[in-house]
Amino acid sequence: MIESPGLLMTIIAFLLVLGPLVFLHELGHYAAGRWFGVKVDAFSVGFGREIAGFTDRHGTRWKFGWLPLGGYVRFAGDMNPASQPDAEWLQLPAHERARTFQAKPVWQRAIIVAAGPAVNLLLAVLILGGFAAAYGVDRTPATVGGVVQGSAADRAGLQPGDRIAALDGRTIETFSDLSFYTAMHPGERVTVEYLRGGTAQTTDAVIGSVVQRDRFGNEAKIGRFGIERGPPVYAPLPLWQAPAEGTRMVGAILRGTVDGLWQIITGRRSMDEMGGPLRIAKTSGEQLSLGWPALVTFVAFVSINLGFINLLPVPMLDGGHLFFYAIEAVKRGPVSPQTMEWAFRGGLALLLALMIFVTVNDLGVFGVWRGLAGLIG
Repeated sequence: MIESPGLLMTIIAFLLVLGPLVFLHELGHYAAGRWFGVKVDAFSVGFGREIAGFTDRHGTRWKFGWLPLGGYVRFAGDMNPASQPDAEWLQLPAHERARTFQAKPVWQRAIIVAAGPAVNLLLAVLILGGFAAAYGVDRTPATVGGVVQGSAADRAGLQPGDRIAALDGRTIETFSDLSFYTAMHPGERVTVEYLRGGTAQTTDAVIGSVVQRDRFGNEAKIGRFGIERGPPVYAPLPLWQAPAEGTRMVGAILRGTVDGLWQIITGRRSMDEMGGPLRIAKTSGEQLSLGWPALVTFVAFVSINLGFINLLPVPMLDGGHLFFYAIEAVKRGPVSPQTMEWAFRGGLALLLALMIFVTVNDLGVFGVWRGLAGLIG
């Protein structure tokens, strides 16, 4: 087991991961807003009291807050969390009101809001596509090279030479696809479609479940099918194909994220696996200790999750705004201020509760509760 990184390295790694991602996310909002002629009052990385900043020639205050767990862009006229116009907005001169966020048509507001998560996903596409172009792409076919005795594959009757085509209707193209799917579905019954001697066949299997411990002592429950990989096949990737490959990889990770979230919601996966800023900080330090390629890859994963979470239709998140804009576009009128206010209060309460929950989980990972129990006992 490798010794965990020190506190200083963990803090540095956390800032290297979260700082640029928050900045780029907010920069997406900022750039789209400026494109549509919206005045930007403030651009902040971090929350709370300003510790450093400056005002540019456009009147935008660029600043750093003391709590580096997020950030925000405040557009002119954006006077409340629900971005609803109020009496103060109505009193603005016409030429100033035209440059406010609320004055823009709903499709422009939707693009401005969606630009933040879109930048996060685009960054992940560039990182993963760049690695694929630099190191090649794993094209190892999902062919059974060997079967572990007593494993799920063995009980399902699979044999060396069988080519796995699909699991529960999801197409399997490479051995990496097979490994990723089985790792994400421990203990689940699946329908296996495969080719044996060119003939399509089907069987059922229950994916095995193991608790895996990484080199830092972190434990996670993953699925194991018991299939050994055949001879590896790595193919070079032309640079012009990198964006498409990066997009495919981001799509696969997003699908795995949705699967994992649904498993938590349905009780098939423990809620203890949900982590927050403290766990991100811990993992950031661990990845930095493994080298820059590992850290940059981790940045891509966090960026995907940041984009995905912000697109969830929860008030206070970008996805919540987009949800109400969709309603506004359909009914050709904004949602009532009262409805928006209560929705965003509920969204804030939900996010606060979630932050408390994941922080409790994170402290458990650090052994805080185990230590307290030992003191009490």
